[in-house]
Amino acid sequence: MLTRMTDEDWALALEVFRACRSRRGDKGRDDRKFLEAMHYFTVHNITWRALPAEFGAWNSVWKRFWRLRQAGVFELYFETLASLSRTAHLVQMFDSTVVRAHVSAAGAKGGRTAKPSAVRAAASPPRSTSRATSTACRSPST
Repeated sequence: MLTRMTDEDWALALEVFRACRSRRGDKGRDDRKFLEAMHYFTVHNITWRALPAEFGAWNSVWKRFWRLRQAGVFELYFETLASLSRTAHLVQMFDSTVVRAHVSAAGAKGGRTAKPSAVRAAASPPRSTSRATSTACRSPST
């Protein structure tokens, strides 16, 4: 498993993580494996289903993440880690719920809303047949 964190860094991260968690619940889970799964998920920018099997079932990892997120564990975890750092004031985190994207990022259809031919057609009198039909049906004598 590729990671840039030393065992000492992991020990500190796990200590803070365990302090932020609820005292209730499952104690038999491997917290380091879970945090490594989170690290792998974010570094490799993958979907939950693409997590390697060495982290366990992807659905179990996702459920644990969702429960901890709902309980506010990650906010407390990052605040605690930031308070331990001498350079925490240099780091800014962005919540995706407040970062605005361009309208094209949301899948909105771009381009003109009205076609120029539609504007001309609205200004002219209505036709019962198309121009091609009316010229094709004329007799050569007229």
